[in-house]
Amino acid sequence: MDTHRLTQCIIPLLVAIPLRLAAQYIEYTSSDSILIEHILCESHGKVADEDAMLYFGRQFLGVPYVGQTLEEGVTEHLIVNTRELDCTTFVETVMALYLCNKYGKTSFQAFCNHLRMLRYRGGELKDYTSRLHYFTWWGEDNEQMGFVRSVSTDGFPFTDTQRIKINYMSTHPNLYKHLRGNQSFVDAISKMEQASNGKAYKYIPKSLLGRSQQQLSCIHTGDIVAIITSKEGLDTSHIGIAVWQDGKLHLMHASSLYKKVIIDANTFYDYSRKQTSQLGIRLFRPL
Repeated sequence: MDTHRLTQCIIPLLVAIPLRLAAQYIEYTSSDSILIEHILCESHGKVADEDAMLYFGRQFLGVPYVGQTLEEGVTEHLIVNTRELDCTTFVETVMALYLCNKYGKTSFQAFCNHLRMLRYRGGELKDYTSRLHYFTWWGEDNEQMGFVRSVSTDGFPFTDTQRIKINYMSTHPNLYKHLRGNQSFVDAISKMEQASNGKAYKYIPKSLLGRSQQQLSCIHTGDIVAIITSKEGLDTSHIGIAVWQDGKLHLMHASSLYKKVIIDANTFYDYSRKQTSQLGIRLFRPL
C-alpha cells in the first residue's frame, strides 16, 4: 500500500469536511468518507475494469443489512452510509466506486457525484420523486447516462418476457414516509409508473440459473443482477452482483436473511428456488 498517497487522501477529510456539506446537503459520517477514500486510494491504478465490481463489492462483506437508510430527514438529500446497506445501496455504492476507479478519481467528492448520478433521474437530485425508486427506472436511466448496458438476447437463456406493471408506491403511499400526506408526490410517482407500464424486457427464468458457466456465458462476474418478481405492483424484489465460483453462479448481495453483505454460499439457482415469488433475472453490465 502506498501510505503516502493514502495519507494525502485521508488527512484533509479529518480536518476539513463537516458532517453535512451545506451546498449539496450530503449526509455522511467521517468514517464513511475515510473508508471511501481509503478504498479508492488502495485500488488506484491497480484494479482493472473487469475486476472492479467484484473487488469493490468484497470491501463491504460483513457490513450489516439495514433497510430504509435513505429515508432520513424531512427533505430529499444525498445520503452516504457505508456502515449499513440494503440491496440497492450496496449496488449503488459499489457502482459509484467502480466509476471513480474507471475515471481515475480518488476523492470522496467524486464518489458522491457518481452516487448522485446513479441514484437520481438524469443525475439531478430535485426531490423525493427524482430518486429512481423502481429498478426498471434505475436500469433505464443509468443506461441512458452511459453507466451500464442492459444484457439480453433474442434466444437462450433470455427465454421469458417481463411486461412492466408497476403501481405499488402510488397504491401504498402510507408505506412511504415521504408520500404519506403528500398527494403531489403520489401523483408524480403515479404518472411515472404509468409511463413505464407496458414496456417489455427479456429475462432469464430461474429454472435456467443452474446451467453451466459455458451455457450461461452471457452472465459475467460483476454484472448487476435484478431479480424479477411476481409480486403485484412491483418489477423486482432484490438486486445484487453476479459471481462465478468453481463454475457455479452465486450472488453477492446485502442479504435481509443473513443480515449482512455476503457472497451467498448457496448457488444462485438454489437460492432462487427457495424464493417462490422470484421469476428470474435481468442483467446490467457496467460500462
